[in-house]
Amino acid sequence: MTYVDGFVLAVPTANKALYKQHAETAAQVFKEHSATKLVECWVDDVPEGEVTSFPLAVKRQDDETVCFSWIIWPSRQVRDEGMQKVMDDPRMQPEATGAEMPFDGKRMIYGGFEMIVEV
Repeated sequence: MTYVDGFVLAVPTANKALYKQHAETAAQVFKEHSATKLVECWVDDVPEGEVTSFPLAVKRQDDETVCFSWIIWPSRQVRDEGMQKVMDDPRMQPEATGAEMPFDGKRMIYGGFEMIVEV
């Protein structure tokens, strides 16, 4: 059954080009390790909330932008195996590549989901 990993994060707005470059590299790595699709989105219409919202959830600062992404996998098993390979891939290791992460990963929200409806 199709499996989806979802992510919401805050990226310094000044890092948009750096984030896009990071996302393009990550997409290649994920695809090489069995992901079927990776989508990265830059905020366009995300309202501020009073109780909860994407900006509140990631503690977005004034100089940051909310990003939303997801990765589609053929199954949870393929995702578990592929994700381990992705995490072990040197291209995803900032200390190995010398590239700085373009966002604060501590404020990233993520989770895995079994797809139950697809149209």
